[in-house]
Parts: sequence; structure tokens; C-alpha cells
Amino acid sequence: MKYALALLLALAIVPAHAALDWDTALNGPQRSAENKARDDWRHPRATLEFFGIEEGMTVVELSPGGGWYTEILAPLLAGNGKLYAAHFSPNAMGSSYFRNALGGFLQKLAGNHELYGPVVVTSLAPPAETTVAPADSADLVVAFRNVHSWINMGSLDGTLAAAFTALKPGAVLGIVQHRAKAGDDPQAMARSGYITEAYVIAAAEKAGFTLDGSSDINANPKDTAEHPHGVWSLPPALRGGDEGRAGFEAIGESDRMTLRFRKPE
Repeated sequence: MKYALALLLALAIVPAHAALDWDTALNGPQRSAENKARDDWRHPRATLEFFGIEEGMTVVELSPGGGWYTEILAPLLAGNGKLYAAHFSPNAMGSSYFRNALGGFLQKLAGNHELYGPVVVTSLAPPAETTVAPADSADLVVAFRNVHSWINMGSLDGTLAAAFTALKPGAVLGIVQHRAKAGDDPQAMARSGYITEAYVIAAAEKAGFTLDGSSDINANPKDTAEHPHGVWSLPPALRGGDEGRAGFEAIGESDRMTLRFRKPE
């Protein structure tokens, strides 16, 4: 009886997982002041909580780019889950951009092995390389402002299929994307970085997902989505230089849809 009571007490004080460490994730030294300054536009905590992130999850970040969100996801999941980063393939042909982008990301991870050592880097290059994580292993797959790139590369369907395969039944795909106005031509708009919400939903449903929720966490009603250099006219890129700069800075970052999809049970 005493042994059973002691065992129950021991189990009661040992949590199954540590709580998510949002303070380190958002304010830790792995994040530059420049990246932190974008939180007011990108709302990382509210966005990830809307997608349902929890302790102990296996998460896949699709096309992480330079790693803005990786800096947040890695400490959230360190010793408390698993993070896959599905980046460009080292075997990418054509433009050197793909290998350079992957190389920069890998250098970032290597520069802080204590934090990023557990991150598993996989390759996303449909149709040849689509295993972003083991099948039916992920609790959450996230993608931030990538859909236009996948359309331009002809890899949207393959990427969504890869996400569907990696997710457990009932698990979530979360997408944030620059939002075009309803009725705009998606293919033409993709070159400017903007996509209609209806197009993204239709593409995800075609891949087998069901829409589970939407949010205006990352909405910006000041953004018309019509700029001379597309979304890159706006901060932080400000591709037009000084021309119209004050106006673009007054708009701020792009208007973005935030969509949560679910893989059916």
C-alpha cells in the first residue's frame, strides 16, 4: 500500500512533457532584434496557438527559408517534441539559389548546435523528394508565406501531398499566406506573392484536407495587394527603395490569411 501510494505521488509530480517555453522561444538570444521587431506583424505565438501547437508534438516546417520561424519552433520543441525542417534539396538543379538558401539555413543550425542539434532537416523537392517526415508521424505541419513560391515552381500539389502523407490522421496543416483580393487570377498574382484565399482552400481540399478554421490574426486591411513590386514593395523588403517608401512603411507588412486544415481521421 505504501509503495503504491509513493508511486502515485511520484507520477503526479513528473509531468508527461515540460510546458512550452514561450519566453525563450520569443525572447531568447537565438533571435535578433530585427527578427523580434517583426513579431508585431507576424504574431508568432497567436498563430502557432491557433494551429494548436502543444508540448510533445512532432512538427514539420515546410520551406523554412532563412529560419525565422525555426528560431521559435526549435526552443519550443527542444526536449519536448520533435521538429523537422523540410528545406530545399542539396541535389537541386538549375538556379544556385536553392543550394545557397539551404546552405545558409544549415550554417544557421550549425552555429547553435545546442539549440538546433535535434532539428531534423529533410528535403522537399517534388516530385522526386517528398518525404518531409515519416508517414503518419506529424501532429502539425506549418507553412509560412510559401504558397506563391510553390505555385511558381509547379510544386504546390506535390508539397500538399507530402504534408498529407506526413501527418497523422486528424492532425493539422497550418498555412499563412499573403492574401490577394477575391477574384484575382491566382496564377498571375502568384508572381507578386499574393494568392486568393479560395485558391489555397481549393488546393488543400484537392490534397485531401478539410478546412478546420480561419483567423484574421495576420490580417492587414491597409494592404491593397496591388504594388509595383508585389508584396516585396512592402516592409521588410521595400524593393522599390526610396520611391513610395513612406507610403509602404505606413501600410506595414502584407495582409495574410491564416488557415487551419485537418487530415481526416
